[in-house]
Amino acid sequence: MVQDEHVLMDEMAIRRALTRIAHEILERNKGVDNCVLVGIRTRGIYLAERIAARIEEIEGVKAPVIGVDTAAFRDDRDRTGIAPEHLLDRAWVQGRKVILVDDVLYTGRTIRAAMDALMASGRAEMIQLAVLVDRGHRELPIRPDYVGKNIPTSKAEEIEVKLKEVDEEDRVSILR
Repeated sequence: MVQDEHVLMDEMAIRRALTRIAHEILERNKGVDNCVLVGIRTRGIYLAERIAARIEEIEGVKAPVIGVDTAAFRDDRDRTGIAPEHLLDRAWVQGRKVILVDDVLYTGRTIRAAMDALMASGRAEMIQLAVLVDRGHRELPIRPDYVGKNIPTSKAEEIEVKLKEVDEEDRVSILR
């Protein structure tokens, strides 16, 4: 079956959304002192790095960026044989404002797994959530603090995020 694809965000739209998110993070946190951006692998880490670059352009301060792999903390996948080596260094989390970054927020299960990984690594002062796309259909009570674009979808549709670092182009599409 051939899928119908409609581009929702091009490279410029993604850049503008990430710049706006960077400004909102700075405003809400009064800068980035004691903040760390935690990108959820795979594409979240690249988005976190881009947001950190925008923050540095705006404020002249580099926000630390680390990645988190949620595989060991998923409740909807078989975790047999997965060791919790995905834990973050306690120093990155303990007492800091953590801003989780992901590409698409859908059911909330990936975010819950990322929060479990954070909590297993230390006690953050606060956890905030930044997503490029919020498509709805939550199964858990999770709400983003920063959203690049809200894209209401049906469950039959799929949001595809492509980033240059992984896919050689920047684009957000809806597949039907």
